[in-house]
Parts: sequence; C-alpha cells; structure tokens
Amino acid sequence: MCFNVVTLFPEMFRAITEYGIIGQACKKKIIKINFFNPRDFTNNKNKSVDDRPYGGGPGMIMSAIPLYMAIQKAKSILKNTTVIYLSPQGIKLEQKKIQLLLNKKKIIFVCGRYKGIDQRIIDDQIDEEWSIGDYILTGGELAAMNVIDAMSRLVPGVIKKKESIEEDSFTNRFLDYPNYTKPNNINGMTVPSVLLSGHHKNIRLWRLKASIGKTWIKRPDILEKLSLTEEENKLLNEFKSEFEKNID
Repeated sequence: MCFNVVTLFPEMFRAITEYGIIGQACKKKIIKINFFNPRDFTNNKNKSVDDRPYGGGPGMIMSAIPLYMAIQKAKSILKNTTVIYLSPQGIKLEQKKIQLLLNKKKIIFVCGRYKGIDQRIIDDQIDEEWSIGDYILTGGELAAMNVIDAMSRLVPGVIKKKESIEEDSFTNRFLDYPNYTKPNNINGMTVPSVLLSGHHKNIRLWRLKASIGKTWIKRPDILEKLSLTEEENKLLNEFKSEFEKNID
C-alpha cells in the first residue's frame, strides 16, 4: 500500500511512520508513505504558503499555486492514483468505507491548513473529499494519519493475526465484546466465569451476547440498521432481561 501525502508539516507523521504497528510496517516496506511539501514549490523568500481570501473576511487560505504544484509532483510519482482531500465537508468515514478505500491501493492525501484551500484546486485536482467527523481541526494532518492508520492495519502482513481484525468493533457488525486478562481478581472485580471454563461454544455465545448487548446500550442506531438472526435476537432478549434485573 502506498500513500503520498501533501502537507506543510511532514514531521508530524513521524507519529505513525516511526512508532507502533504502522511504524513497523513502514520499516518492513509493507506500507510506503511519501511526503510533498507545498513550501518546496514557493518562489517567495519567506516560503509563505497562505494568502487572504478574495472578498475579504477572517482567516487565510492556502496559496493555490504551491499546493497545485505539490499535488502534480505527487501524481507524477504515483500513477493512476486517487486524490483525497481531508475536509469536514467530505463524506463521513466508516469502517466499511475504510475497507473500500483499500481497493484503490494508491492514494494521495491533501492536508489543508488555515481556513482551507482554493475551490479551484478542489474542482480540478481532488477526486474525493472525506471527513473523520463533524468537528474542525487546525489542519488535515491528524485526519490523514487517522485514515492511514485505519487503512494500514487492514493490509495483509501489518497485523499478524487476521482474527484480530475480524473481531474488531464495526467489522463483525456489532461493537466488540468486553475483554479481560490476568489477574483474575482486581480489588474484588472478577472475570466472568464462562471465560475461564474452556468451553468454546459457551464462550462464543457469551461474547456474541455481550457484543450485541453492548451495541444495544451504547450504539442502538447500529442495531436499527441490522437484520438480526434468530440466534442474535434470542441473545439480545436474554441480555435485555438480565440488564433489567441488574437495574432492579
């Protein structure tokens, strides 16, 4: 998987290129990330890359020409690519859409700064706009890192055990079930006995019920969109009954 990133602050990406699972994938060259800085395409002495918007008003806009040239350079190195602008006006990303993005293989992320970028760049150079949520950041770098991280962990070889990905929240339709590790008792709080039983069928049913139940409590909007199987409906009803008894 190859990403080209157009950014004024490539140093920020050290958080993912040098550390953690994605950093290891970069070192092994499973993931490749290249950077293109619009400052490298400026002619002015101060390397400034912002200007006032036509029509007046607060804030500054990224200078169009250096940004355009940086995108063109990124395109020249990565052929047949998709150019994505990280923007709060874009389509909101979800896990299923992250999986679809993987099929593109080659992506250029454009990270805006200041009040945004020239609309002509969006019209002429951007293929898709994506948002990580309905809130505003100071720039697109954190959003790009967010998407690169989410995509990279799905690339074969980045995470060793495929099962770890398959059981993620949103991947198997529901939120993840509660997880526990040693010790068995922490200040009187114990691990559910079924997880210590070694009975694989009972553990699977417990985890599925807990997963559906957690989704019902925390994200009922997800359940509303799903058609539950007979088994899942039965487990959900059991969870609701147990939940109501605990409240009483």
